[in-house]
Amino acid sequence: MHNGAGKYPSQPAFSLTPPPVTPLLTWRLLLCRTSCMFVALALGCSLAAWAGADDGPLRIGSKRFTESYILAELLAQTAAPHLRAAPEVRQGLGNTAIVYEALRAGQIDLYPEYAGTISQEILKSTAPMDLAQMQAALAPLGLGVAVPLGFNDGYALAMRADKAQALGITKLGDMAAHPALKLGLSNEFIGRADGWKGLAQRYGLPQKPAGLDHGLAYDAIAAQQVDVIDIYTTDAKIDFLGLRVLVDDQHYFPRYDAVVLYRLDVPTRHRQAWAVLQTLGGRINEAMMIAMNARAELKGVAFDVIARDQLAALAHPTKAATGAASGPSGTPVAAVVTADAGQRGFWAKLFAPDFARLAGQHVLLVGVAVALATLLGIPMAVLTFRHPRLGATVLGAAGLLQTVPSIAMLAVLISLLGAIGTLPALVALTLYAFLPIMRNTATGLAQVPEGLRMAGTALGLTARQRMRHIELPLALPTIVAGVRTATAISIGTATIAAFVGAGGFGERIVTGLALNDRELLLAGALPAALLAFLSEALFEMLERRLRRGA
Repeated sequence: MHNGAGKYPSQPAFSLTPPPVTPLLTWRLLLCRTSCMFVALALGCSLAAWAGADDGPLRIGSKRFTESYILAELLAQTAAPHLRAAPEVRQGLGNTAIVYEALRAGQIDLYPEYAGTISQEILKSTAPMDLAQMQAALAPLGLGVAVPLGFNDGYALAMRADKAQALGITKLGDMAAHPALKLGLSNEFIGRADGWKGLAQRYGLPQKPAGLDHGLAYDAIAAQQVDVIDIYTTDAKIDFLGLRVLVDDQHYFPRYDAVVLYRLDVPTRHRQAWAVLQTLGGRINEAMMIAMNARAELKGVAFDVIARDQLAALAHPTKAATGAASGPSGTPVAAVVTADAGQRGFWAKLFAPDFARLAGQHVLLVGVAVALATLLGIPMAVLTFRHPRLGATVLGAAGLLQTVPSIAMLAVLISLLGAIGTLPALVALTLYAFLPIMRNTATGLAQVPEGLRMAGTALGLTARQRMRHIELPLALPTIVAGVRTATAISIGTATIAAFVGAGGFGERIVTGLALNDRELLLAGALPAALLAFLSEALFEMLERRLRRGA
């Protein structure tokens, strides 16, 4: 008779006695303990978030463009002296859909919005609505609208002045005679109810626009890569780049008066702060807003500094009164841009005071998500290994989840979970990391030689014992490779967490996109790339230890 060792001389003999603790088993225990630690941290973060959901400080959100960042800071600094705890400012949460869902879910209390967006995009009204009508329509949703700030930031289309002059284009209707014009429009504008589709129908425009991030569109038109872009009428770069705003001669666009969209319990929960926020009504005009945007986009001044300076100017009405594009003290925009000091260089942005906080958030998000995906993916692969059809179904479903755009995934999760911040970001990252871990585990198990399985059965091992002592140890290098791939994917994907206020280096990337600040973009992208490099080095060390211990 041949025993297992005689038939397979390259493999150790099998025994019913549990194997001694080896370096291989030590690393398995280490991985298990690490996963449990990350899961405990995740549960702690989630419980803390839920525990503070009802009685926390005033939470103010913003969309992902310069003006919204500034207005959120303006609201926060106005309210802060009249609050028991400092307000939370959750910047750059994304487009209207995400910020509105966060408000509905009670994850933020208020955010700056625009009357035209509320009536057409949120309330789906085909006719203009005044403040009282919007208030009545929002009340059943537990929401309200108040504090008209005093300026209209409308949508418009703009061209380079020289191009418009050469083609004789001054108004939107003139574009119909030039079908070859290249349009680079923001994706939100293309999809909005009051955006491109209705505009094209109203004016009979034949062009097919390409989607562009709003912050990048100015670079594209300056480089003559596109001819027409959508703008906000208070954008600072309109005059700076010499653009011509095309006249809306058929009055397609509604007014987009800046207001505050809020939850109806805010005036009760934060009575004094709400009362002082009312004093901002009608005190910010277009010239002031253009000047504030200019300081952020053309000089790189921090949003909180801009808000503080503007509030100081409002405290002195003679200085705040302006009749032209001006800064907080009434000076022209050009003068403000020239006079502003302290523009930060790349190294100052890279090693800014928020570096440690963002690094910790990024590492925690990735670690917890990969640990959760590991705890889900490996058992799922083991359970479905003997059922190929079921395994293929689960892998197919995981593969479909990988194709869902991250922003769409976050919007759905916010609606389902009723939360923004860490929880939806963790769920999204876990779902994206699940596929490579489960697939590699299934592949590793399938590569175990059938003869070794038969030898284990011949020695009296049950299917569970065979999986534990033979199949999983032999598949471990392939499983670790799957975790390695999932970690690399998660480090890059974790930048989406900034869209829902979960932090990480994505905060810098999102803000850099909004400001069209390449240095700030790099200050977020390079640390994330460094984290990916470090993770690769750690996994390389781990795989070497596994090979030596095998």
